[in-house]
Amino acid sequence: MDINTKLVDGLAHLARLRFDDMEKESIRADLQKIVAFVEKLQTVDTTGVEPLLHITEATNVLRQDIVQGSVSREEALLNSPVKDDIFFKVPKVIKK
Repeated sequence: MDINTKLVDGLAHLARLRFDDMEKESIRADLQKIVAFVEKLQTVDTTGVEPLLHITEATNVLRQDIVQGSVSREEALLNSPVKDDIFFKVPKVIKK
């Protein structure tokens, strides 16, 4: 596949980008290298090769979800500078 200036201009338009002539030439050259690499990859024989979903066979090791002790409401409110009986009070952040 040949990457020309018209194709680069079309991609730039779709991406809403603007490039000067020097940048366009650099991008054209880079895109040409990418397309050549993909074309080279397409020549590799992959018959009998299973698709790779993960790099390794390792799986996530998760800990058991065990209910443990927690801080009581009264203990949590002890460090609050502004509070009422059961809630922390914080400055209003949403204005109507």
